[in-house]
Amino acid sequence: MADEVVYPYPNLSVAQNVFVLANPALKTLHKDAHTELVASIEADEMAPYYRSLAASGSSISVDKILLDKLEKANEDELKRLDERLAEAEKTEGESEISDALKARANYLTRIGDKERALEAQKLALEKTPGLGSRIDIVLTIVRIGFFFSDTDVVTSNMAKAEKLIDEGGDWDRRNRLKVYNGLHLVSIRQFSRGGNLLLEALSTFTATELLRYNDFVSLTVIANALSLKRVDLKKRLIGAPEVNQVLPDIPVLGDLVKNLYECHYDKFFVALSTLEQTHLIPSRILAPHARFYVREMRILAYAQLLESYRSLTLQSLSAAFGVTTEFIDSELSRFIATGRLHASIDKVHGIVETTRPSLKNAQYETVVKQGDILLNQVQRLSKVLY
Repeated sequence: MADEVVYPYPNLSVAQNVFVLANPALKTLHKDAHTELVASIEADEMAPYYRSLAASGSSISVDKILLDKLEKANEDELKRLDERLAEAEKTEGESEISDALKARANYLTRIGDKERALEAQKLALEKTPGLGSRIDIVLTIVRIGFFFSDTDVVTSNMAKAEKLIDEGGDWDRRNRLKVYNGLHLVSIRQFSRGGNLLLEALSTFTATELLRYNDFVSLTVIANALSLKRVDLKKRLIGAPEVNQVLPDIPVLGDLVKNLYECHYDKFFVALSTLEQTHLIPSRILAPHARFYVREMRILAYAQLLESYRSLTLQSLSAAFGVTTEFIDSELSRFIATGRLHASIDKVHGIVETTRPSLKNAQYETVVKQGDILLNQVQRLSKVLY
């Protein structure tokens, strides 16, 4: 286990509430989001971040009296931390200096002062000897990147964390890094890789400084519902005790994966629509991928049903999914035309016929694509060498 307390700074729920308040389509959530946002800002004395909301032209109203109060608290605490650092540098050893630097860096991180926090964390990293503490500092910098949606900060420091953990990180930090990496991959639409990492950390989750447990399980289910094969869906997700423990609190997740697995496609469509409104669109991590996710899940369901039959009538398909034949006809036509579904539609007889692609042709296409990539890499290398 980690030998130090990991503080949940910066508080990522603050960034989530700001996202909700900035989205007019989520107006029904604004009241609770504003209440939680102000409470969190006051609790963590986030004067710099609160001030930045006003400077950015945000629609979020700023209480001048509260801002003045927080700025005074920041000034007093930073003065105390600077005095403690000066005392450590004058009369104490490296360990005490490192602790003072980390305390100052963590406070700047807590109050949402991005540039000063990054600078202070990097200085603390330089002066901290212990491998475990260094990993914690780098992961804190990653959280700053997540908080401010700074992909460059996230990716560069994720690579540093992986390198440090390879040098001898303990099991707790290894598992926490899986969650960090999984969250990042999901945020850039790498659902398969990200979902697999989240699934690996499901039974050993400790990264509460990054995600609440229920939010972590929700993200794991959402990512893996799209990427897991049907057999693995049952074995690794539906049958997981950690997932079943959370499902009573978030029933839409159970409806989604169980109805997909049990082929209740009409109920699956309802669950997918509900999930879009309650978990995808309101999430600052998943909102950019909401349309993509819903489309891919529909394709997955269509493909799963079509695999079981040589042909089906449009009427039976529409009944299975609980939609009109016109909707099914339009959806399948679009996905067939783009090569996402292997089928053809006989409009005269109202029949959808499946066309299973040749395995040899698929293997041939894969070899050609990989060969092209290899040749391009060889050509670039030859230009560098010669």
